[in-house]
Amino acid sequence: MTNADAIFAACREELAETEAKLRRHPYVAALEEGRIARPRLRLFAGEQFHIISGDLRGMGHLVSRFWGRVSGPLFLGGVQAEQAALEALLPLAAALEMTQEDLEAHEPLAGAHAYGAYMAWLAHYGEDAQVAAAFAVNFPAWGENCGRIGAALRSRYGMTTAQVRFFELFAAPAPGLADTAATIIEAALARGVSARLVKRAVRLLQDYELMFWETLWEASR
Repeated sequence: MTNADAIFAACREELAETEAKLRRHPYVAALEEGRIARPRLRLFAGEQFHIISGDLRGMGHLVSRFWGRVSGPLFLGGVQAEQAALEALLPLAAALEMTQEDLEAHEPLAGAHAYGAYMAWLAHYGEDAQVAAAFAVNFPAWGENCGRIGAALRSRYGMTTAQVRFFELFAAPAPGLADTAATIIEAALARGVSARLVKRAVRLLQDYELMFWETLWEASR
């Protein structure tokens, strides 16, 4: 077992309960049952607009910090992915009768925005291994929930494929992400980055992800 494998195994064991809560969250289940009023979906669109707008800048900063290292291409791909997600969010917003101005005027909820705030911190002060490891552990549950929400919005809320493109972008697995993250982690450990700090970033990002869903659920009921 490599050092990266050990870190991932430890994180998955420590975060098993959080992972389970993410994968069976009542907000997603309520959408699948059509129990959230359509106007309340504007909360999701507004929060994601601010989160992705921040993540896009954060990814750009990560590219500038770590270009020339093995993590550089990963973060460049992240810039492209965030840009695509931001563009795909607009048809969803339009389906909810939200304009660009409405998205910009949305006031973020603190609990839902904690994820984005921590990502901004990582982009400026964290190590590339912290970001890569957190993404590798966090993205599968996020992607699964996005896939379920996209299907629910089509079946329960009558949205089109174009209108739920945002969710389909994230639902698709990121090929090779775990292997790329492992390579980045090994390189970081070799230059003296602490495994403890890598695991801390994974735990915090996963907890903030859960906080996002919890906040949306409380605000949407």
